[in-house]
Amino acid sequence: MKVLGVSAFYHDSAAALIDNGKIVAAVQEERFTRKKHDSSFPVNAIEYCLDIGKLTMGDLDYVVFYDKPLLKFERLLETYLAYAPRGFKSFSMSMPIWIKDKLFQKTLLRKEFKKFPSEVDWSEKLLFSEHHLSHAASAFYPSPFEEALVLTMDGVGEWTTTSAAIGSGNDLRIYKEIHFPHSIGLLYSAVTYYIGFKVNSGEYKVMGLAPYGEPVYKDLMLSKLMDLKEDGSFRLNMEYFNYCTGLTMTNDKFDDLFGRPVRSEEAQLEQFHMDMAASVQAVTEEIVSRLVKSLVQETGIKKLCLAGGVALNCVANGKLVRDGLIEDIWIQPAAGDAGGALGAALLAYYYYHGNERHVCKDSLDAMNGSYLGPEYSQEEVEQRLTKCGAVFKSYADSSETSDAAVAELAQEKVVGWCQGRMEFGPRALGARSILGDPRSTNLQKTMNLKIKYRESFRPFAPSVLREDTAKYFEMDIDSPYMLLVDKVRPEICREMTEQEGNLFGIDKLNVKRSELPAITHVDYTARVQTVHEDTNPRYYELLEKFRAQTGCGALINTSFNVRGEPPVCSPEDAFHCFMGTDMDVLVVGNCVLHKGDQDPALKTDYKDAFELD
Repeated sequence: MKVLGVSAFYHDSAAALIDNGKIVAAVQEERFTRKKHDSSFPVNAIEYCLDIGKLTMGDLDYVVFYDKPLLKFERLLETYLAYAPRGFKSFSMSMPIWIKDKLFQKTLLRKEFKKFPSEVDWSEKLLFSEHHLSHAASAFYPSPFEEALVLTMDGVGEWTTTSAAIGSGNDLRIYKEIHFPHSIGLLYSAVTYYIGFKVNSGEYKVMGLAPYGEPVYKDLMLSKLMDLKEDGSFRLNMEYFNYCTGLTMTNDKFDDLFGRPVRSEEAQLEQFHMDMAASVQAVTEEIVSRLVKSLVQETGIKKLCLAGGVALNCVANGKLVRDGLIEDIWIQPAAGDAGGALGAALLAYYYYHGNERHVCKDSLDAMNGSYLGPEYSQEEVEQRLTKCGAVFKSYADSSETSDAAVAELAQEKVVGWCQGRMEFGPRALGARSILGDPRSTNLQKTMNLKIKYRESFRPFAPSVLREDTAKYFEMDIDSPYMLLVDKVRPEICREMTEQEGNLFGIDKLNVKRSELPAITHVDYTARVQTVHEDTNPRYYELLEKFRAQTGCGALINTSFNVRGEPPVCSPEDAFHCFMGTDMDVLVVGNCVLHKGDQDPALKTDYKDAFELD
């Protein structure tokens, strides 16, 4: 049985293909169009899935869309009616778009699917899931658990913003929900907007900024912005928010409460903004902890699956594990709307069609390490790089290539690494990554400013050999998708001097805090990716060789892109990014490129090539 799942029209459009329950392919549209968070109909992603499965639309048993547009329209309409006459401007701007495109989305989808060659009865083949059920399915069905609690948290689906489900075998049922406008995701986005970052893409900046501040506004947020119950259920005080009816997330009353106007993008980040970030992060952690604690007590189930945009908050995820609230956790690596495409397909196969589910016993999970995107043969790599005008040396095999890359990394060179199938989801997992030596005292700042072209405060994550995890971090558990933050072991940390401890905000950035300063954040934590030989043998080999040469079994790992750009997909994407930054070396397949060997005329100004995120 072959099922294609599709998400589109809001943000992070994607397509995913499953064949008899096996996840064959999954990819975001942005990787092909080079438009970050592309929300358009994912024609390229669908073509990729069909191509890798050697299928036509006619070969598919079902095509499943990840949510129900009519329910979203109902929520929009009821919200405007509830707040009328406020919000008329927003209402008048959105209605023509809904009436033209989104209200008749079923017709629009059929029209788009008919562009693919095949005679198909779309009245029979096209199915629709519910948004949070798609998220829950993406979290539970690929997980290594026979039974689990499934918690999904995001901005909003149709009506639901937070849902709790129980998955058992092939069955998955949501039994509790919190509805719009009460939303953890929208609360976090409201503070993201208030701090001056872009909603739907800047939330992770808030998480990275939080350790520079203190949660001095946590109690004010809990007392004024919301009513949080002991079981984690909550209601937001909508007097302070504008997203129901306006064109902004917060209003003047919110500004008055915290004593500042919304920060403009150009304005300097101050300690106040860092404290706001720390406060909303602390509130989020409190909500998530209370929710999980009450659900575990209620059900007796101590294995947890997470999805939805809030599941990308790896700090909150790590706290759940450290606090001992659960026995085990599994988080969908494509936790946002892109993962909804995969969840919709899995839901049709297991829940709608009732197929038996077999939990993975011989691997971490059913996600294939999330390496589900396009890959390129050595012959294709050489042809594509040559067409770009690149100068490269081809090595005989992966072992020689790794030796060459390790030699550069050990000299604190920054290496672009483009290998195998591309990752599904927002995290770089060693297929489309920029790598560096975590022992360096200057690479964190250099990579942010000269390669990623982003704010200097942004932290970098470490990739670590799974068997070496406990050598560097306190939790000795699997974290293959870089979705858990852990504390760096105190034995390798350096205690700050009294003078250093008194520093505020960004001034803390340049203080050496551990033997791995480039990946140790200001609060002595890191967002850990454990690397496993069975899911990514080539990246594992690179780390093994780096350890053999340097004694260090970890590397800096950040996504292969610049600020505002989607992660690279093809060898051409990798070469253009390489030539547009101060990256030293590029490794694509078994081809190694040095910046000094390239034609200077091919250099491009990548700094302003993409809209800022």
